[in-house]
Amino acid sequence: MSLHPVILSGGSGTRLWPLSRATFPKQFLALMAEDGDASGEELTLLQQTAKRFADKTRYNPPVTISNDDHRFLVAEQLRGADIERAEIILEPMARNTAPAAIVAALHIAAKDPQGVMILLPSDHIIRDVHGLHVGLAAAADAARQGFLVTFGMTATRPETGYGYIKQGGPLPAVSGAFSVDRFVEKPDRDTAEAMLTEGGYAWNSGMFVFRVDTLLSEAERLVPDMVAACRNALSDARADLDFLRLSADAFDACPSESIDVAIMERTDKAAVVPTEIGWSDVGAWQALWDLADRDEAGNVIAGDVDLLDTRDSYLRAEDGKSLAVIGLDGVTVVATGDAVLVARSDRTAEVKDLVAGMAAAGKKQASEHPMVYRPWGSYQDIDAGTGFRVKRLIVKPGATLSLQRHKYRSEHWVVVTGVAKVTRGEQILTLQENESTFIPATTIHRLENPGEEALHLIEVQVGSYVGEDDIERLEDTYGRA
Repeated sequence: MSLHPVILSGGSGTRLWPLSRATFPKQFLALMAEDGDASGEELTLLQQTAKRFADKTRYNPPVTISNDDHRFLVAEQLRGADIERAEIILEPMARNTAPAAIVAALHIAAKDPQGVMILLPSDHIIRDVHGLHVGLAAAADAARQGFLVTFGMTATRPETGYGYIKQGGPLPAVSGAFSVDRFVEKPDRDTAEAMLTEGGYAWNSGMFVFRVDTLLSEAERLVPDMVAACRNALSDARADLDFLRLSADAFDACPSESIDVAIMERTDKAAVVPTEIGWSDVGAWQALWDLADRDEAGNVIAGDVDLLDTRDSYLRAEDGKSLAVIGLDGVTVVATGDAVLVARSDRTAEVKDLVAGMAAAGKKQASEHPMVYRPWGSYQDIDAGTGFRVKRLIVKPGATLSLQRHKYRSEHWVVVTGVAKVTRGEQILTLQENESTFIPATTIHRLENPGEEALHLIEVQVGSYVGEDDIERLEDTYGRA
């Protein structure tokens, strides 16, 4: 029976604001290398998750469940990590982890009816990857015996932000696996301290292993309406480029529940493999300070940061910002292109509440990232005002924007570096560095990068309306027309 990794790439990641936002959540960020070196920002959390299962002799290519808005980010990052033949299933709306798990199980069961599925969040840090694979071997053995297996992470403190698992007796003939006595929802501090004193409790990691036929059988028994909706959504799914789009009408009818609540807390087949693998769900900035290597003053520093008389703090500067901190202890400061977070480190779990208030007040910084990613590259706003908007575009080598036109705005393009191939009405232009062109309103146009290096271009929009929805796509390589 084969092992099938399934990566869940959803969520808004607001607890790591301002770096993580709804349009670019934490799984797409490079926060920390696997060895815990905070400066080794080579792979994003999604890429790290996928790369843990790159051994083709042990694991099948991953199936990733994502929302539609992030589809090109997921595809690009998996390609960037050299993950071959990765399948990407798109949810038309969020429905929590139980429907995602059932859809993945149905998808895998169609080609491997007794395959073993490994359900994985895309935004966790694991420092001991070898230990993960040791635990997975025990979990897979238990899954083959018909158990639904979760990973229990050694509880090292009375954490109130995690659910807990009470370990039962050992499973027969499976070394390192145990029955589940009970699940405990996120406790208050007194309860958490009592559980640590009693012993036998572990944090619920949100990672699961099960045979797909076992999961589907239990789901049919416990949440039949959910299974029916998932079957319909998958049977009516359609291929779109490299993606499989679930039917929106069918999936909309699906109940929204976590796999813990819908299945794991109700089944009599639950098992747990306790592990200590340097795990964190990166639920707050404080978690990164806990995991990272610190300097002699107890500080974690990322980016262009200068300090004076500062201790035990997490300090990060992004987007070319220079950060200077004087005379502070136990703080978290994160500076990005359009926002700065300053918090006492023991209160960074409250960032989510802060962002919710910002969103309610209509502040775009609550959810929108200053860098907007597209399948052809990215753009960033430089300036904007009444009747104008200035952007910096980066177009990947060989990439092509859609053939389009705008009703309300004209555009001026100036090439900074690289080569631009421009379609402007009936004309085809080739622009080099420091050359420019003008696209009048309503003119059909297209931008391409025919070169082998990234194209950097300044775009000045002028008109009565300069919103992103003033685009009529006539042709599009990425299926958006």
